[in-house]
Amino acid sequence: MKVLVLAIDRDNDFGVKAGVKGPVIGRDKCLDAAIKLSLADPEDSDANTLFAAIKLYDELKESKEFKDVEVALITGHHNVGVRSDIELSRQLDEVLKIFPADGVIPVTDGAEDEQIFPLITSKVPIVSTRRVVVKQSPGIETTWYIIVRYLKEIMNDPEASKVVLGIPGLIVLLYGIAKLISLKYPPSAQIVSSAVTGVVMLIVGGYFFIKGMKIRPLELISRGFITFIGVITGLIVILGGAINVYLTLETISTKMIGGIPSSDLIALLIYLNAVNPYFILGFGIILAGKTIQGYLRKNPHIWYYTSGILMLPAFWKVIDLITKYSNPLIKRNPGDIVLGIVLILLNIGISILAGIKLREKVKSWTFSS
Repeated sequence: MKVLVLAIDRDNDFGVKAGVKGPVIGRDKCLDAAIKLSLADPEDSDANTLFAAIKLYDELKESKEFKDVEVALITGHHNVGVRSDIELSRQLDEVLKIFPADGVIPVTDGAEDEQIFPLITSKVPIVSTRRVVVKQSPGIETTWYIIVRYLKEIMNDPEASKVVLGIPGLIVLLYGIAKLISLKYPPSAQIVSSAVTGVVMLIVGGYFFIKGMKIRPLELISRGFITFIGVITGLIVILGGAINVYLTLETISTKMIGGIPSSDLIALLIYLNAVNPYFILGFGIILAGKTIQGYLRKNPHIWYYTSGILMLPAFWKVIDLITKYSNPLIKRNPGDIVLGIVLILLNIGISILAGIKLREKVKSWTFSS
C-alpha cells in the first residue's frame, strides 16, 4: 500500500510569509520549506505541522509498515473559503499524479484545515489523521476558529444578530445617554437611571415575551388590525384600572368595610373586588375587537367571541360574589347570594343559546385570516 503523508496549509502561510509555492513534494523539499517558514515567523504553527509530517514520514519509512511512503505539502489561499479549497484540490491532484497513493494521512494544526477532509476523501481514502497542537497553547487555534465561525454566522443571520448584538447594543446606548444626561443634570441622576432601567426591562422583556409566545406583531397588525387595537385598548384599560385601584385602595376599603384592612389577605380580596369591573371591561373590549374583525372577515368562529361577550356579566358576578363572600368583614345577605347565582345561571344559559343560534347562521361562512 502506498501512503501519502499530507501537510495542509489552508490559508497559505507558507506562500505569504516564506514565499514557498505549493505543492511541495519530498522530504528534503518539505524540510526546506518548514525551515523557511520558521525563520520568517517562528510563532506560526504551520511550520510545526510540516515538521510533524516529516517526522511521521520518517517513522513510517523506518517501520516499513507500508510498501511506499511519501510526504507532501499543499497550500491554499489567504482568502480562506472556496478559492483556497479549489487551489488545495488542484495541488492534491498534482501530488497524486506524481505519487499515486492508495491512502493518505492528513496532518493539520486545527479544525480549520480539517474542513477539507471531504475534499480529500473524494480523491483518495484517509487511512489515519494527525493533529499537531503546540504544547504551550493547546486548543487555542481550534477555539479561535470556532469563535470566529460563530461570529460570522451571527453577523450574517439577521435574527441572531438582533439578539446577540442588537439588544446589548441598545442597552449600552441607553445607559450611555443616561450617563451623559446625569452628568449635565446631577439632581436627576436617580430619575434618569430608573427611567432607563425601566425602558431596558420593557424592551428586553417585551422582545423575549413576543418570541417565547411566538407572537408576530407585524403579521398581527396586517391581518387583524381591529383585533390588535382591541387587545391594546383592553390591556390599557385593565392596567390603568389596576393602578387606579392600587392607589385608591384605602378609600375603597373605607367605603367597603369602614376602615383600613387589618391583613394583607383582606386587602387582596378588596383589591380583587374593586379591580373586577376594569378587568371585565378590558376583556370585553378585547373580545369586541375579535368579534368585529371576525365579522368583517366572515370568520365562522364569531359565535364563540359573541358568546364570550354575553357571558361577561356572569363572570363579573362570580368574582364579585366570591371576593365579597370570602371577606369576613363584609355583611352577607343570603338572599343576595341566591339572587346572584340565579342571575349567573340565567346569563350563562342565554349566552349558550345565543351562541348556538349564531353558530347555525354562520356555518356557511368561509374562514380566511
